[in-house]
Amino acid sequence: MMPLLNHETRAGLLELAPSGAWTAAHGKILEELVNRAGAEIATAKHVTINMVGVSALDTLGAWLLERLARDFRSDGKAQFVGLTPHYRPLIEEMHHLNLQGPPLPRTPNRLLAALDVVGRAFVQFGTDFVEFVDMLGGLTIAISRILLHPVRFRLTSAIYHLYRVGWQAVPIMALITFLIGGIIAQQGIFHFRKFGADSYVVDMVGILVLREIGVLIVSIMSAGRSGAAYTAELGSMKMREEIDALRTMGFDPIEVLILPRVVALVCALPILAFIGGMAALYGGGLVAWLYGGMSPAAFIARLKEAISVTHFEVGMIKAPFMALAIGTIACSEGLKVKGSAESLGIQTTTSVVKSIFLVIVLDGIFAVFFASIGM
Repeated sequence: MMPLLNHETRAGLLELAPSGAWTAAHGKILEELVNRAGAEIATAKHVTINMVGVSALDTLGAWLLERLARDFRSDGKAQFVGLTPHYRPLIEEMHHLNLQGPPLPRTPNRLLAALDVVGRAFVQFGTDFVEFVDMLGGLTIAISRILLHPVRFRLTSAIYHLYRVGWQAVPIMALITFLIGGIIAQQGIFHFRKFGADSYVVDMVGILVLREIGVLIVSIMSAGRSGAAYTAELGSMKMREEIDALRTMGFDPIEVLILPRVVALVCALPILAFIGGMAALYGGGLVAWLYGGMSPAAFIARLKEAISVTHFEVGMIKAPFMALAIGTIACSEGLKVKGSAESLGIQTTTSVVKSIFLVIVLDGIFAVFFASIGM
């Protein structure tokens, strides 16, 4: 039976008489009836809702009638009459629902909000540090087992990853460092020429490239290239439950998957840093010749006076530690991937950001350390 809502006003008394089926099946019609009755309620002094004609009632119908009564209760009295024992509990239950309006939005305290952000950042930093140390510990245990049983080392896997992160990375590393060396030389000549100190450009290029810029640029490039690849590979394996399958078969994922990758990166990065340093020096010498008018013989002679083996050693000592940091973070983030492509993207981005940050921090620590011991 279609729902209806009759209303009659006598001396300020408004009587609403719903009839028919007030159920969710007629929800659209019920909404229209209740909205039209709202205008009549605004002019009444007393409202009575007579439920005698209601043949069916569910939660939606009861709530709409309760909403009508509440619209009037702010100014007067509204009551239900003619309720059958079957429907009375439902109407009474509606009386107690949503009695309080939504809470007002609280204006956050800026100081507390800032402290909350700082606190969460410190907690996250502590968590990341623990995970980093945990991965280092796992690698140490895996290396100990390999030293006791060398046959367990995945040499084929390590060589394959060495080819990928080493040999295949040579062209892009050489190109980028060549350009960086040329840019440093060009800017140095442009500014030093004002003071007649063109020759000191060779000192700047040589020392910067061998001690700092060469290994730093190569490490950052490796973090974006090899580190992201490690995270994506391990994350994909985690999503396909291949890592769980390895554990089920009794294999240690760190020994099987992570150790060969880290060893390959530790071996490749010093080689890439050496190639990058030579490419940067060549780029600087080429720019000094074409832009600054300094002959290659003069550049090489000045370079021999400006640099020493110590500068080269400093860069080479940094490289394995930076490679270890990049590989450890990349693999750790890969194991944290959940079962979605979004998680894989987030952890890959996080891996690159953390690796670059740690590489720069390590470079600063090494700079202070070598300066303190006179290197």
